[in-house]
Amino acid sequence: MLKFDQVLHARLGGLNEAVTAWSETVTRLQKTKEKAESGLRSKADKADWKGENAGVTQAFVRKTAKEFGDALTEATSIRNILRDAHTEFQAAKKELETLVEQAPGKGIRIGVDGVVSYLIHPDRRPENYDGPKPQPADFEAMRSAIKAAVTRANDADDVASRALRALVGPDKNNFSGTSYDSLKAASKAQDAEDAKAAYALYKKGDDASPAEIDKLNTLFKANQDDPYFAERFALEVGPKGSMQYWADMGDPSDGSRLGVDHRDKLAELQRNWSLTLATATHAHSPEMEQWKADLIKAGSEPIQTRGTSPYGFQVMSNLMRVGDFDDKFLRDYGNGLVITERKMTHDGRLGADRAWQQMGGMPSHLNWQGGDLGKDPVIGFMEALGHNPKASTDFFNNPVDLTPENTKDDKKLDPFDYFSKDRKWPEELNDKGDMTREPGYNALGHALESATTGHPYDAVADGLKDVRTKENAEVMQKVVERYGSDPKYMHEQPGIDDSLGKMGAAYIDELNRSLETDSDTTMQEKTNSPFGNNDEKGKSRFGAEFDTGLLWNRGDAVNFMGIVSQSESGHATLSSAETLYTTSVLDQVGPKPGSAFDERDLTDARTTLRIGSEAQGIMDESRMAQIDKDYEKDSEEHKKAVGRTTEWVKFGVGAVAAGGVVALTGGAGGVLVPLAAETVGGAVTTFIGMEADDIAEKYEKDELLKKKSDDLKDEALAMGKENSLRPGIAYANASGWTERDRNYLDEELVNYVRGARMHSRDNSLPDPYEKK
Repeated sequence: MLKFDQVLHARLGGLNEAVTAWSETVTRLQKTKEKAESGLRSKADKADWKGENAGVTQAFVRKTAKEFGDALTEATSIRNILRDAHTEFQAAKKELETLVEQAPGKGIRIGVDGVVSYLIHPDRRPENYDGPKPQPADFEAMRSAIKAAVTRANDADDVASRALRALVGPDKNNFSGTSYDSLKAASKAQDAEDAKAAYALYKKGDDASPAEIDKLNTLFKANQDDPYFAERFALEVGPKGSMQYWADMGDPSDGSRLGVDHRDKLAELQRNWSLTLATATHAHSPEMEQWKADLIKAGSEPIQTRGTSPYGFQVMSNLMRVGDFDDKFLRDYGNGLVITERKMTHDGRLGADRAWQQMGGMPSHLNWQGGDLGKDPVIGFMEALGHNPKASTDFFNNPVDLTPENTKDDKKLDPFDYFSKDRKWPEELNDKGDMTREPGYNALGHALESATTGHPYDAVADGLKDVRTKENAEVMQKVVERYGSDPKYMHEQPGIDDSLGKMGAAYIDELNRSLETDSDTTMQEKTNSPFGNNDEKGKSRFGAEFDTGLLWNRGDAVNFMGIVSQSESGHATLSSAETLYTTSVLDQVGPKPGSAFDERDLTDARTTLRIGSEAQGIMDESRMAQIDKDYEKDSEEHKKAVGRTTEWVKFGVGAVAAGGVVALTGGAGGVLVPLAAETVGGAVTTFIGMEADDIAEKYEKDELLKKKSDDLKDEALAMGKENSLRPGIAYANASGWTERDRNYLDEELVNYVRGARMHSRDNSLPDPYEKK
């Protein structure tokens, strides 16, 4: 694997000389071949050979002449491979040289290992600095360009080395005769060879040995992002072939030990197979379009194995849990799945569990990645949507035509309503051996995260940006309306609460904008609101109607935040998001550190801190009420739950802020919170570095349990109140303020807001949920 410095400083003179030498060899061999064919072979063919000499000498001469042709073919192929490899290496090297040359002019330094950083860090810039001030987007663009150049060189190196080994071959006495016109042709030939090898292993089915499964996994991983390999393999196996293979793997009755002794290998195979098919669906050749249509058609048909008969959708959905499948394919697949389920349940008169009951035999084990056995095909489909934001947004925003063959009726189904309210999700056997609906609602949460945030739900936070669109916001409006309307929707959908917390965190800016209004029902923001995601010109990323309009009113915002905060994970995530967002708004609307200001300049800062503190009060009060409902007062469970209500304060410490978003750490890992500005301000930087204490750390376990629940609650609420003021403290302690300014800000800003949080009790908070 070539590294940045190796590509940048690659000496390509020797490779160029090799290309020249092989070109000369090709010229000489061309002449030699012509002489062999016009001389040796021509004379041998015309000669009147007799006896044993005819059977030996003539064949030898012909073989010798052919070897000159094979030698020419092999030499030409070697020359072509070296020539194209040199071109690719040279291009990659040139790209890196250009980036290194341009970086200082953009205020960026590229280290010897390819790591980018500030040429002059903002903290070390002189007051009169007027040089370039790179933004997070500039760093990300530079990283992407460096990665692309290094990848280009590595791809060329991998294909060239494998092609040259194939050309030399194991036979020392004969030339291979293999022909490659170019490096690209060699790459395709290698893909076809790997697809053929993978197909041969596929044919072994569950009779394959563990070593052969390892080999198949290796082939998949080596070609994970290769479109040509993926398409060749998918077409070779066929849509029903993949279903039949995976159904056989999940049949516990045929005596195979793979599912007993090598579950980890099957889990890896499931992941790799899914990634390969995901790549294949992005191909749009006539053959692949037919493959997709045939696969969806086969979804409603039973796949018969020795002892099981799962439906095609049940099998295929478990091969869709990982990877980015094509947008249109997911839309068509989802429509086909919904239409099939509605037919099988007689338009919902039967439960979804009845729809996917196998027609006979033993239950299949179709999911080896944990969580459930894979009986409900909607789970795998929702996981696929969770990895494709565009497809998930489109799916939840558009109705499903239940009778596409009938253009005269208007029989449609709203997928959001169906999956979030109307569908009775089947119970699944989880890893603990319990029957639960949690796997299904967990997957639904993943799909909704993707649809609302614009990112795959499990995307690595580093380098992500705020990409929310009007369409994403439309789904979020539905989420707030549904899950904020009644606590039962969250509490009776186990596994969705953490996703609701992450969705709320992603829209914490708009939730705050609604909280600021004086009316619970108005859909217009308060004039000159410091909240929301409008640009410098006051334009909303969600469309002109939201320049001053709200995504939801104050009452809906309070209900949604209150209900989600009844959950431990939801409370923690929203609390962390609230404090970080509030801090970023203070950076944006408050006087800049070191500048002169008077009391009137703190108006927006006071509003910001007051609304943030009130929001924290709403969340804390809601969580405490739910704890009281869930556990008996003064019980060990009650005290421990109260003790955990302040742990969220740790999640913001060490968070990564860039590109207008901040990625939370700790228990709320993977949560993206929008910031008020693209550039990270001093208050946010200070906040991320602040030490934090929580009530669980304050007491030893025995001490905690000795206290009365009411006393613990009062202490936890007081600590939560102080934690909600941390943004103000961070702002007052940001670099640039004098000691006098810090003291003034602490008094006039932080202390002023300390009493505001009691306003949360004036809100009509949602009732806690009573478990049945």
